[in-house]
Amino acid sequence: MPKKSKELSALSVAKIKETGRHSVGGVDGLCLNVEGNSRVWILRAVVGKRLDKDGKLKPHRRDIGIGPYPEVSLAEARAKATELRLQIRNGIDPIAHKQEQLEKLRIQQLRNKTFIECAKVVIANKTRELKNQKHIGQWSSTLESYIYPTLGDLSIGTITKVDIAEVLKPIWIEKNETAKRIRGRIETIFDYAKAMGYFEGDNPAAWKGNLEPILGNLKQESRPHPSLPYEQIAEFIQHLRQKKGISPKALEFTILTACRSGEIFGAKWQEIDFKNKVWIIPK
Repeated sequence: MPKKSKELSALSVAKIKETGRHSVGGVDGLCLNVEGNSRVWILRAVVGKRLDKDGKLKPHRRDIGIGPYPEVSLAEARAKATELRLQIRNGIDPIAHKQEQLEKLRIQQLRNKTFIECAKVVIANKTRELKNQKHIGQWSSTLESYIYPTLGDLSIGTITKVDIAEVLKPIWIEKNETAKRIRGRIETIFDYAKAMGYFEGDNPAAWKGNLEPILGNLKQESRPHPSLPYEQIAEFIQHLRQKKGISPKALEFTILTACRSGEIFGAKWQEIDFKNKVWIIPK
């Protein structure tokens, strides 16, 4: 049977200065480890078993840190060591258990990120990506007007597709183009949040099979492009001929031939008979 360490008093512990590991008694394996000016409480304990270099199961001896002395008093160290011994007796690895708790806390802190916090990072990224200042401004202004008042302060991991649908519904019909752009921006923000680990699962702002059944598509009205009055064509052509570059010439060619832009873009020199002034468009 292992020799039981003498139970030291708080005064005796305070006098320990010599480098090394000193048993203080009260709880099996509780030691004060002294290195230079550092004094730290350690619980030496067997936690389960592990394979040795020969592949045999051997007791797994662990040094479990309890905290620095004198910040953690002798009484506190003994109480904590007793708690750790109880965990070990119940089959719990205290070190692994602590790591699990820290990971849970980390995940919880990540998921406390609000929608507006994530949006600001995405907007900052977009500011570097987009050249058009108007588009950058639209990102901020539309979110500030329609989204932040309702979703801005919510933890991003708690926001559902129903929440997003509800904030888009009031503008989905009257301002459909704006609403669709906002939905896309929200989806981008959730893509960022998922990449950062702020939430798990499907993107609640995704369209197909997600928001589409809730909000629905609107019938797009077909509107013809406005035309230039016939009386103004001659003046326009004269103005066009003063412009340099291939684009003005291509536009004039389109007007004179009454062809579609795709046919103009795809035209090749071998299709044009300059002698007879004929352009033969392949079928």
